[in-house]
Amino acid sequence: MVTLVFPSLRVIMWPLSASLLLLVLLDLHLLLFCSAGTAASPPTVAPVSPTAACRTSVYPKLCRAVLAPLRFPASHYGFGRYSVKKALKQARRTSKILDNLLFPGGSARSRRIAGGAGAGSALEDCGELARLNTEYLEEVAAELGRGEKALSSLKAADRVRTLMSAVVTNQQTCFDGLEAAAASAASRRGTTPPPNAEMLAPFVNASQLYCVSLELVSSALSPKGRVPGKPPGLNSTQHSQGFPTEGRHLAEVTQPRPLAGVRIRGAVVVAKDGSGDFTTITEAVAFAPNNTDVEDGYFAITVGEGVYEENVVVDKHKKNLILLGAGINRTVVTGNRSFVDGSSTFKSATFAVHGERFIAVNITFENTAGPEKHQAVAVRNSADLSAFYLCSFVGYQDTLYVHSLRQFYRDCDIYGTVDFIFGNAAAVFQNCNIYARQPMADQVNAVTAQGRTHPNQTTGISIHNCTVRAAPDLAADPNATQTYLGRPWKEFSRTVYMQSYLQELIQPAGWLEWNGSFALSTLYYGEFENYGPGANTSGRVQWPAYRLMAGEEASNFTVYNFIGGDAWLPYAIPHSGGLL
Repeated sequence: MVTLVFPSLRVIMWPLSASLLLLVLLDLHLLLFCSAGTAASPPTVAPVSPTAACRTSVYPKLCRAVLAPLRFPASHYGFGRYSVKKALKQARRTSKILDNLLFPGGSARSRRIAGGAGAGSALEDCGELARLNTEYLEEVAAELGRGEKALSSLKAADRVRTLMSAVVTNQQTCFDGLEAAAASAASRRGTTPPPNAEMLAPFVNASQLYCVSLELVSSALSPKGRVPGKPPGLNSTQHSQGFPTEGRHLAEVTQPRPLAGVRIRGAVVVAKDGSGDFTTITEAVAFAPNNTDVEDGYFAITVGEGVYEENVVVDKHKKNLILLGAGINRTVVTGNRSFVDGSSTFKSATFAVHGERFIAVNITFENTAGPEKHQAVAVRNSADLSAFYLCSFVGYQDTLYVHSLRQFYRDCDIYGTVDFIFGNAAAVFQNCNIYARQPMADQVNAVTAQGRTHPNQTTGISIHNCTVRAAPDLAADPNATQTYLGRPWKEFSRTVYMQSYLQELIQPAGWLEWNGSFALSTLYYGEFENYGPGANTSGRVQWPAYRLMAGEEASNFTVYNFIGGDAWLPYAIPHSGGLL
């Protein structure tokens, strides 16, 4: 992410020393966004040749090279499975390269290589993301290894698509951090060292290979699962019953508004005054069991009233956790890390979560760094099948990082200024209040900055039955800045607003360019049945890819069709499966 300065001038402020390694990677963005050309076409009739399978690939030459060792003819499924094996091998190699840079010697050595503490942080992000990619690809390989029939279920096909999309997102996140560090260093010194081809090659190879594998797997799965634009035959207003109701209920342990019906397998209490099991959330998360099964229920962490000044990370192995606060502005998790103060955007989060099926209820998450510190994340969510209910997210630029995988937000408040809902998850917001705050004098507000880099990624931001309005500071001076629904961070950015109330602070054009004509013909921005003084579409942008959606098109972005929420959301978390 970059600082937005009116009228869309990008400025990066991060005082880092120059780095040969990172400045080399600054040039990668032309290759790494995976945005040239179109996605692999749906399968025709098996068998198929490598040439046919790769004809519309972003990287057709690499695609053919990847498939060359296979016997002809083969199937789309065979091509997809083989490409995942190649991608997994590359992920392990990339992870090893980064580990060699970072260990032994840890961050100190990375700083010597990168030329600054912040650049070292970006390398550490890349190491973490590479390890995640290895785990995701291992899971995809195992799923594909069960045979093509195993992918006939919606659950399996959706999970594979989701993980492959996240692999590409993770790689992109690595480069975004490195690019930002390199640009900052180059700006400070005013010079650019010659490129280091030896360091460049493995990163380029990994990014391109992941894109090719995403295409081939998408072709193999195209008749299966849920694909945006092709709603399944089931009624989109149906609801599943969620998890079984037997067992201990949340009503017994916490809430004034309990999540009755969610099974609890164990519980601890966090209290500032020492009256609970722990005094910090971090301690409670560390105590929670690893790699639990959802059938056994959730592990509940009840957090008492108070302000908890800590940066919390819920790692990938902390699955099926539920974090229960005393209420918005009563239980507050706060931090102040920021880009300007040397953190990567990825690591600036006050609260970061990777563990799947995470739920948070009745909590405020905030980053108090302030608008002058630019990128400063309150929550970074990289957890599949995660939900936030009755929560508040408070910040300025980059408040809520919906990083990857499938996410749901219900009855939440989100406050911010520049790109304050951003990332590349498949995220649905329902019945939420979205508040634009007063930015710095030279900035304009953009509510969203969605980061989809490839047309096969099953990602986007869907804002459904929400309210977009001015926060009290902006309401007191409504002419102080301009506010837009969003702008395209990446080439295939995808965001929709449906059946939502838009206050008059939304500019008549509705949407803002990122940089000239970038992405205006490849993005997917849509509006459907919005209302209020800011919902008048007569003055909206005339971009080729902007659309006023009909009901059938809008239904692709509901809880049911877009994130398959009726199959995994606990029934106790209210949600509408379809349109209102």
